[in-house]
Amino acid sequence: MSDIKSQVQGYNAFAKARDIGGLVGNTGNIYETLAIISKRANQLNVEIKQELSEKLDEFAISSDTIEEVHENKEQIEISKFYERLPNPALIATEEYLTGNINYRYKDQNQGQEEEEGRE
Repeated sequence: MSDIKSQVQGYNAFAKARDIGGLVGNTGNIYETLAIISKRANQLNVEIKQELSEKLDEFAISSDTIEEVHENKEQIEISKFYERLPNPALIATEEYLTGNINYRYKDQNQGQEEEEGRE
């Protein structure tokens, strides 16, 4: 798992209008493209959550009382950084448009064989 900071360098954190023709790309189908982007966005979301929890676990202090709250400036800065990150769907869209997403179809030939067997 690479650091998310290096992955999102230069990505705009704001959504913008996209040309559907540009999104269709190699798949030829907007729905397939959106499925690819959404699956990558889910992967990114999991990676970001894991990375954030690993960094915040360094600051975890076990105490017996819940009332004590220790604020750490480094912890606050880390949290603010992750709040300012672009949405995982926007990151995945940029990755797709730049050609950084590798995708493949699962058992495409198997589905065709099943259809031929029914005839």
